[in-house]
Amino acid sequence: MTADLAVVGAGPAGLAAAVTAAGRGLDVTLLDAAERPGGQIHRHPARGPVPRPVRRLTRRLRGVTHLPAHHVWTVVRDGDTWLLHCVAGPDEAPATVRARAVLLATGAYERQLPFPGWTLPGVVGAGGAQAMLKGGLALPGRRVVVAGSGPLLLAVATTLAAAGARVPALVEAADYTAYARRLPALVRNPGKLAQGALHGGSLLRHTTRLLTRHAVTAAHGTRRVEAVTVARLDADWRPVPGTGRRVPCDVLAVGHGLVPQLELATGLGCATRRTPDGTPAVAVDGRQRTSVPGIWAAGETCGVGGAELARTEGEIAALCVAGDASAALARRRARLRAFADAMAAAHRPRPGWTDWLDDATEVCRCEEVTAGRVRHAVAELGALDARTVKLLTRAGMGWCQGRVCGQAVARLAGEDPAPDRRPLSCPVPLSQLAHLPEAGPEAGPAPEAPAPEAPGAE
Repeated sequence: MTADLAVVGAGPAGLAAAVTAAGRGLDVTLLDAAERPGGQIHRHPARGPVPRPVRRLTRRLRGVTHLPAHHVWTVVRDGDTWLLHCVAGPDEAPATVRARAVLLATGAYERQLPFPGWTLPGVVGAGGAQAMLKGGLALPGRRVVVAGSGPLLLAVATTLAAAGARVPALVEAADYTAYARRLPALVRNPGKLAQGALHGGSLLRHTTRLLTRHAVTAAHGTRRVEAVTVARLDADWRPVPGTGRRVPCDVLAVGHGLVPQLELATGLGCATRRTPDGTPAVAVDGRQRTSVPGIWAAGETCGVGGAELARTEGEIAALCVAGDASAALARRRARLRAFADAMAAAHRPRPGWTDWLDDATEVCRCEEVTAGRVRHAVAELGALDARTVKLLTRAGMGWCQGRVCGQAVARLAGEDPAPDRRPLSCPVPLSQLAHLPEAGPEAGPAPEAPAPEAPGAE
């Protein structure tokens, strides 16, 4: 059976797209790696009620074929249709879905910038700490320092404090005054400002100290983290000498924003663009079409911007597949994307952060590659890019395949992070590869190029 539309990812963008397309009479198949829909932002708790936005959308999924626990590892063209190859369920069974059109709503993952001590037990991702609360209703620790950069930190700190954790400091590397340079985008999104003020008020009530233009430059401890060093940063994020001070804690929740997940898109040859924070994202036109005919993209895959923007883009893409459009949705997307770009520009990592890495700091944890080895590859062995560093040091060759260390290795090599290009977007049993047709999965180049139309175009 051939679906009219296959949607990959059941977060806000994918759910909105599936519901909208089904409402227009399309035969829709929704595939997701998770057991239950909602994505990270609407993660289901282990106990208690399902989040209200997910309840509303899942009630409307009755006309949609929902395939949970389906990891799509490649998408290939087969004549006039697309084949989505999947690893399904705990038994990793092979599964294939055929569709006339594909919407990629694969979301994003957390960006980590290494520092001395970041491998200690008790150092967790900021988004990971929030996921612990949402999924298991368990605190990662009692005294938690939240650090890094990006608007997610405010939400994480207030969520932890509300759950009973002591959050002595929220350490933000960027300067919030940078938002003033994008004043029109702020004025057009008063709800976002109100949300930020709400988080700020909550931090005041819980006596959490907000330190902007500061960073955690080291974590200390023996068996687990016991304290962190917090230092003031200059405009390029270099630690200012003499400003470091220790803050006791038993958990450090740290993250520097989110990075779009692009493996399926780049494997298809979709063009990418640079977001204002320097990360690659899928380039789309005003109707969420990628550079590959028959492939759409929506949500964080196109650039991180939050749940409301993701839902809007999902609806626009679904309407386009159905042969329709909405001027109101286009205007909403333009407004929300402008605010997302303002956030990305304000929190973009500056190049000086590498100064807090001593040569003994592990950059690639999977292969135990230190910053010193990466610097040696660049300075002494002639590595001019991250790919050459990888060949010389094995950085990025481990289990995560560079998802954790890739951004840091690229910066140490003196270049912007490149779009992920992998023929397989997740681990696949060899038995599945052995039974593929002789042509096998195709992986085309993924050029970095502007979108075919301006993002706000009809």
